[in-house]
Amino acid sequence: MSWIETINYDAAKGKLKSLYKRVKGPDNNVDNVLMIHSLRPHTLEGHMVLYKAVLHHSANTLPKWYLEALGVYVSYLNNCSYCFDHHFAGLTRLLNDEDKAAQFSEAVKHDRLDSFFDKKYAQGAAYAKKLTLSVQSIVKEDFDTLSKVGFTQGEILEINQVSSYFNYVNRSVIGLGASTTGDILGLSPNKSDDPDNWGHS
Repeated sequence: MSWIETINYDAAKGKLKSLYKRVKGPDNNVDNVLMIHSLRPHTLEGHMVLYKAVLHHSANTLPKWYLEALGVYVSYLNNCSYCFDHHFAGLTRLLNDEDKAAQFSEAVKHDRLDSFFDKKYAQGAAYAKKLTLSVQSIVKEDFDTLSKVGFTQGEILEINQVSSYFNYVNRSVIGLGASTTGDILGLSPNKSDDPDNWGHS
């Protein structure tokens, strides 16, 4: 499950229990990525606010599948099998096309996203890669390139935030030894029009 002590749903009390009730999936399942916060419930709350905002919020204008795909890509770049497995399952659900999902997986593993995305979306992925692997080399020209291929500044912010979020969560689960044991892959808080609804389905 993880290296750090965790408190499961049945044993949780107080603030942690109330948060678990908000994030749980079927049969009171709470993903390990969330349970690793159980000794400090306030960090679980912060994690969920950020997660919902960057990936599952109706105010985002880029397609959810594209934001999810960027998360899968960043997770692969960070060698985070936990997030890759979870979010690839979620991406497959969003695409509703297992063949297309498999094509994306192959493009990621061969670092050839230009063979899957159009020029615009491939450039967004290139920015996510640079932000993940060589953040100190980011320059204004990288931002300008995204504008030139057709992203609005708000959409650039979405790409930046989802990439930054996955770098955060990849380091959280790798650093605390979280595994997918006991998790239900691919669940997510899908009520995008309700920022306070964190239930996983």
